[in-house]
Amino acid sequence: MNRSPVALLRSPTARGLGNLYAGTLISGSGWAMVLPVTPVLVDHFGVSPGAAAQVVTTYALGRFFGIPGAGVLVDRFGTRKMLIGGPGLVLLGALVGAVTPWFWPILLATFVVGIGDSLWALGREVAGIDLVRLDQRGRVLSGFHGMHSGALAIGPLLGGFLAEAIDFRATFVGFAALTGIAVALGLFAHDAYAPQGAPQAASQSTEGAVRSGPGQRVRDFIDLFRQIEPGLRLSYWVFVLATFAGFTFRITLQSVLPLYADAELGLTPTQIGALFSVSGGVVFAMILPAGFVLDKLGRKWATVPSTFLPGVAFLLMPFVDTYAHVVALVGVMAVCNGLSLGSLAASTYDVLPNHVRGRLQAFRRTVAEVGGVGAPLLGGLLLNTVGPTAPFIAYAPVLLIAGLLLAFATRETLVKRSAA
Repeated sequence: MNRSPVALLRSPTARGLGNLYAGTLISGSGWAMVLPVTPVLVDHFGVSPGAAAQVVTTYALGRFFGIPGAGVLVDRFGTRKMLIGGPGLVLLGALVGAVTPWFWPILLATFVVGIGDSLWALGREVAGIDLVRLDQRGRVLSGFHGMHSGALAIGPLLGGFLAEAIDFRATFVGFAALTGIAVALGLFAHDAYAPQGAPQAASQSTEGAVRSGPGQRVRDFIDLFRQIEPGLRLSYWVFVLATFAGFTFRITLQSVLPLYADAELGLTPTQIGALFSVSGGVVFAMILPAGFVLDKLGRKWATVPSTFLPGVAFLLMPFVDTYAHVVALVGVMAVCNGLSLGSLAASTYDVLPNHVRGRLQAFRRTVAEVGGVGAPLLGGLLLNTVGPTAPFIAYAPVLLIAGLLLAFATRETLVKRSAA
């Protein structure tokens, strides 16, 4: 039976998702506001451009170190505390950036912002999938990723405007104001807890996760991993590998493609910028189609092509010799990137028991962040020592292998509802 728009607005599910989507838009826009002001920091604080660029590095490190703890906290305390505490940390970091007379506290502040963002992101993801049926998870997660991508286009415009109209501190003040709204949203957000009947092993591993020592942490992870149904354990590992491959693909595209386009094709900055505009527009347009594919056709219909085809595109990149060709190839990769929106996250949630989903999702994302940090470093080394096409050739096999494993070594995890 069709429901009126008013009835939908009164639905707890619709209100809960609206709250989480608003938080997603705010989180992406808030941090992205800071990106245009990094050149201003050079002049204001008298630091080098390389030092100012570390604002982004410390944010990434904060996310990397925050994700494992986010998984433990989500499973132990539920999601609402993460949806309040995460933006609370971000708010603290933004306020430090707005008032500090020195540069080094800004680096510390962006590290704290990264930690807060990791708590915020995992909390809203778990809260979102807890609100809907399994066969609706794809659309919810695709919406989160798509909203975040759209926010990354809005934030820099707002941040740049404030910096030009007032000064860079106004950008941090605007960042703090947005984040304050997110803290308020967290107070009314849906709270997803682990089931009361969680196995004792999972409870013990939760306690062990806060104890120090690498040996204990390995044992804790083994305990968590054993909570997965035996027939789905291989699928989980393939999802981890595929997420690592996907991060490597996206970061390489962002870091190496501009250098390749300049060195091999002689493209202007405007032409290179247009490539990313095309890519961003296609990714945003894929929000609804990607969610439909995930929930109606099956998870593999999204995960396999979005992982395998970028590997093929990377192999073809050295043969591109015109601007039209590179636009076409980037367009194909953008479709794949859009198709990947939430696909591996949804697949992983399908195989994880609820009482360990936060920690095992956090592990998957932590491995992926290793790819995100390492890909530009290795890519830069290959670019300098071998040539502009080397990173694409080196990373293509990772994508191709992950795509083949998704196709032939994993189960289809979507359980479709019966017509009745």
